[in-house]
Amino acid sequence: MKSRFLFEAGLRRLFGVHLPLALLLPWTPLPAEPVPLQPAPSPADNPLKGLVPYANHSEARESLFPHSLEFGYLPLAMLMRAESSFDWEPLESLLNEIAARGNQAIFRVWMEYPGQKSGLPGYLRELGVKVTSWNNPEEKKTCFSPDYHDERVVSALESFIAALGKRYDGDARIGFITAGLLGSWGEWHTYPREDLFASANTQRRVLDAYEKAFHQSPILLRYPVGKGDGNKAANAHYHMGFHDDSFAWNTLDRGTKDDWSFMSLLKKAGDEAFHKWRTQPIGGEVRPELWGQIFDPKPTHPQAQDFAECVRQTHVSWLMESGLFREKANEARYAGAVTQVQRMGYDFHVSTAEITPQGPKVKLRLTVLNQGVAPFYQDWRVELAALAADGKIEHRWPVDWKITGLLPGADARQWNASLNLPKKPLAGLTLGLRVINPLPNGKPLRFANAEQDRPTPGWLSVGTLP
Repeated sequence: MKSRFLFEAGLRRLFGVHLPLALLLPWTPLPAEPVPLQPAPSPADNPLKGLVPYANHSEARESLFPHSLEFGYLPLAMLMRAESSFDWEPLESLLNEIAARGNQAIFRVWMEYPGQKSGLPGYLRELGVKVTSWNNPEEKKTCFSPDYHDERVVSALESFIAALGKRYDGDARIGFITAGLLGSWGEWHTYPREDLFASANTQRRVLDAYEKAFHQSPILLRYPVGKGDGNKAANAHYHMGFHDDSFAWNTLDRGTKDDWSFMSLLKKAGDEAFHKWRTQPIGGEVRPELWGQIFDPKPTHPQAQDFAECVRQTHVSWLMESGLFREKANEARYAGAVTQVQRMGYDFHVSTAEITPQGPKVKLRLTVLNQGVAPFYQDWRVELAALAADGKIEHRWPVDWKITGLLPGADARQWNASLNLPKKPLAGLTLGLRVINPLPNGKPLRFANAEQDRPTPGWLSVGTLP
């Protein structure tokens, strides 16, 4: 303002007391130039992506590799007491245990698991539902397959899914749910005893139940299925993602007639399944034979597929991988895993920022792009704040910006806002941006920017308030 006063005084001396009309118009500052923000690698424990350990790993393993998700199994018998009676305590315990570490959960409920006793609810066994005991020759373990054709079983599954959705859909502790319930490990097959698996009609009723019960928490299915497969229900049209549980082992299309690779199944299921990743997440598990070594410069197993290419083609966001959570990886393996995780899922970078004063307001424009292989699937809120040098938040501005739907390779998204300035002075403070993790102590979503966490952890500095 002092410079403007001196400028006007000079004009008065030049023109006399009366200034030309043009010079009496309201003071309008020149538009701000876009300021480039610096790129930097994003962290390997960004929320809702990356490598996933089992939740029953000890807390000491938290330090073995950074992560934001944990996985847990639960038998249906533990949760369901009767047709409309449920015991949620085991699931609550799992979710709370994971959330206490600042992570979100992926879980699956099963009715048969090789080597474990039947997960069929006890009341159904008492009612006489048939359970077939058989030996899995590959696992060399006993399996207990319930009669998936029994109406009492199907009705129980529909009742459970409805109750699960009513209680947990949108729960901040949950990252993803794999559909489970049917088949060995809840993986929708009873190989090699496919005669014991659920009919297409039973599958369809389970899918319909999930579609009706869940609108926020993502549901993921084991196999992509298109129309025309008499043994399996088509699922590409459901609002559900997929999970590849033989990742980097049988992921890439081998081009053979009997190919059941994940990419081959996606292609056979049609365009709706092939492009599912645009709106629904893809997850999975690295094949156990490849745990750990898949991140080495040259994996030793002859059947290992190119991990980066598997990520690129599937657009995967998360993968279970126990190899890095059993013992400390060597430097090369650890670095390789970090690099690969950074390529998975979303990877947001704010490339430019424009901050322009407008009287009692500040105009802000940000340019954000997705450098990853997949979008962000949950509608988390975004906010801005004035940050002091000591990290204290002096003022907050909620904004209606969306991080969902920003596809990799798409044009950068422009975020615009007009911020009302409070009466207290904010000039010189940092203008910070963050995406709010709805889990109160959850790990922050961090941008691939050098200005991330400066000066305040969890916030991206986009400039200085005028």
